Amino acid sequence: MRIREAFSPLIDLVFPPRCPLCGDMIATQTGLCADCWSELALPGTPACASCGRPFAHQVAEGSCCAPCLKDPPRHDGIASATLYNAASRKLVLALKHGNRIGLAPLLAQLMLARLPFLDEHWLVVPVPLHRWRLWQRGYNQSSELAKGLARPRGARLLPEGLIRTKSTPSLGGLGAVARKRTLSGAIRVNPRMTATFKGAQVVLVDDVMTSGATTEACVSALKKAGAKRVVIACFARVLDEALSAT
Repeated sequence: MRIREAFSPLIDLVFPPRCPLCGDMIATQTGLCADCWSELALPGTPACASCGRPFAHQVAEGSCCAPCLKDPPRHDGIASATLYNAASRKLVLALKHGNRIGLAPLLAQLMLARLPFLDEHWLVVPVPLHRWRLWQRGYNQSSELAKGLARPRGARLLPEGLIRTKSTPSLGGLGAVARKRTLSGAIRVNPRMTATFKGAQVVLVDDVMTSGATTEACVSALKKAGAKRVVIACFARVLDEALSAT
């Protein structure tokens, strides 16, 4: 960190810092301009005590949303830095498909604000990519985010804690039953690390949470291995009803 700080003025001189969303000049290499910061949609309160889904009106503390009451989730909470909109989508796509790995610390910093409890007693595990997709992309964007969460808080990072045993197609357009069938048996705990998860507290990291089918498969695998708590952390969460209310 000291080396980075020492060379920061030189880096800024050679590569003037610009906002990764709009390209305008900014003060530091890691950040957004004021206008683009304002375009990010942050989850509001009050929210579901179980999944963090924002309510459109005031409710009693500890209330749960209708989906959680109808089908109680296996996870122990969802911490989302932003709601999925045009601004967060551009950041995610730049990280995921634009080889902008340098964005990961910025996105992770926003996620950490939603994880005040994360410390050295927790394990941090990314949602896994299938090896073929990993070879094609060259990196797992969720793993890059997980690094940015674990290191500042002293948590233990397990980049290979979960493995994807089969390549699955896009889940877009599929119903809940079809999504579950597609992911059946696709994700499991790394056999070499099974004992590590017994009684553990785990933060499961993903870049975007849409239907929740993938994270649900990961949570099931971790709970089956004996994890005590599994909290899902994502940079952006698709909640159109909450977005329309902002």
